[in-house]
Amino acid sequence: MSRPIAALTADGLKLHLQHGPIDLIVTAEGCSNARREAFALAHDAMQTVLVDLVAELAILRMPTGSGRAVAGAVASRMVSATSGFGEIFITPMAAVAGAVADHVLQQSMQAGLDRLIVNNGGDIAFGLGEGRSISIGLMGPASDRRLGGTVTINDAEDVRGVATSGWRGRSFSLGIADAVTVFAHDAAAADAAASVIASAVDLPGHPSIRREAACALQHDSDLGELLVTVSVGELDMAEQTEAVRHGSVIAERLVDGGRIAAALIVLGDQWCAIEGQHRLFGNRLLGPAGLPTG
Repeated sequence: MSRPIAALTADGLKLHLQHGPIDLIVTAEGCSNARREAFALAHDAMQTVLVDLVAELAILRMPTGSGRAVAGAVASRMVSATSGFGEIFITPMAAVAGAVADHVLQQSMQAGLDRLIVNNGGDIAFGLGEGRSISIGLMGPASDRRLGGTVTINDAEDVRGVATSGWRGRSFSLGIADAVTVFAHDAAAADAAASVIASAVDLPGHPSIRREAACALQHDSDLGELLVTVSVGELDMAEQTEAVRHGSVIAERLVDGGRIAAALIVLGDQWCAIEGQHRLFGNRLLGPAGLPTG
């Protein structure tokens, strides 16, 4: 198997790492020596990630809780992040992007860095130096092409990961959410929760929603014969509200249980913010709120 490809941007602040389907942008801000060391460690961390994942792929495509043990560092993160969802169907693959980002971040964070950000296709792990913060843009309602707002996280908060899932994304979804963005203590936890919440945003049996078996679209999909969303037709405001409400029930359970810090659900012109004690969103969200935030 080929080795990861690495390319540094001209300003020396970003490193592009690509290996098969894994495509990372690593951003390091701080003193030049710390940046160089962080990028070297990120490159080293990626050397065996894909090989290790492929070796255990058959297990990682099974539903979490199947009883099969994994050995790899990233695979172990995936299993941990997708455990404890009860009867909800999920496989470790729901956390793969976030787990890879977490792994590279953990191996690369250095003293002397203000920020280290590992972006794996929108699933992001980040480290913050003392007194530092990061601002993250949010998707707004479909009719408003502006950002839905920003969330600023400082180094004192126990949030180091953010992930977004939805039926329009690069992975299959059982639901119809345009986007579910989740903030959690790490990217793997955010990735898994975003997938679960996005799948719950749904209107089962609605005639305007077209679905196909996941295995018909991708023969080796971990979702097998489960029906995934391929198109969503016109939905009125009441239907959007109902679908978002289904997802918000799951999001509230995860926030109350301490598994995630906050979630933002967007479907059409409808959105709902769910947050716990962190109060990440506050009044920084734009657009009409069809459901109360809390």
